Amino acid sequence: MAQPFDSNNKELSRLWAQWQPSQWSPLLSGKNGKAGKALPQVDLAAFDPAAEPFSLGEKAQDKAVVDSLAVELDTLQDLFYADRRFKLLVVLQGTDAAGKDGTIRTVFGRMSALGVHAVGWQAPTGAECQHDYLWRIHQRVPGAGEFTVFNRSHYEDVLVPVVSGAIDAEQHRQRLLHINDFERMLSETGTVVLKFMLHISAEEQRRRLQERIDDPTKRWKFKMDDVDARKHWAEYQQAYAQLLAATHTPWAPWTIVPADSKTHRNLMVATLLREVLRNLDLHYPPDDPALAHFKVK
Repeated sequence: MAQPFDSNNKELSRLWAQWQPSQWSPLLSGKNGKAGKALPQVDLAAFDPAAEPFSLGEKAQDKAVVDSLAVELDTLQDLFYADRRFKLLVVLQGTDAAGKDGTIRTVFGRMSALGVHAVGWQAPTGAECQHDYLWRIHQRVPGAGEFTVFNRSHYEDVLVPVVSGAIDAEQHRQRLLHINDFERMLSETGTVVLKFMLHISAEEQRRRLQERIDDPTKRWKFKMDDVDARKHWAEYQQAYAQLLAATHTPWAPWTIVPADSKTHRNLMVATLLREVLRNLDLHYPPDDPALAHFKVK
């Protein structure tokens, strides 16, 4: 399989690495993998959510580049669909109001619905609750030539139940190990797994939630559950710090996207998505020889 995360662009690789966990998951080598051992953590305080490392310096310039990238990504998605050797799973994970919907609209909005699917995950219900927590996830991963974008994801199952206390420390560790194995299986069977944690500050979240309340056209998006979750901001940040460290793997790496700026968030995601697609060395399938001299009458 092509190596989608091995870029020939050294400057981009250097910049990209600065916004990823500094090492692969210690759980892969068995370190910290046993019961009773403390889970590894990423120092999220070292990643400034207000930073704009991919910015050209002016918001108008950044928006113009995002528009250009959206057009290029549409062409690459068409080629990806024609090539059919790969599948692409983009995971957008973040706190309430982090910008998952906006990223999907802006970065993926111009792509053909033929090969792009967005899946928004809510709390499991009905039959989903009667199976293991990854059962419903596996049913929605992409098929050959498809892009699937997860708005939230299986990572909710190592966030909400951890903060609420619904699972204990050993179950938490087991789930992190399960997820690594699940994503490795996807990768080994042709799925490129690209994971973005949209990182916003507590103050930016407060501002965006208030904006939803104040704007009648956005009020439908506001839920009192968002306020309840906000009361546990520190606990959720710790759960994110743990999952980022424990599930950052060579086959499914994490990128922490500073997302206080919506424009920068879109620019960074689109730039890295384009780089991954370019690294796949996509090709259109061979022409049918019968078409060499064929004329439509």
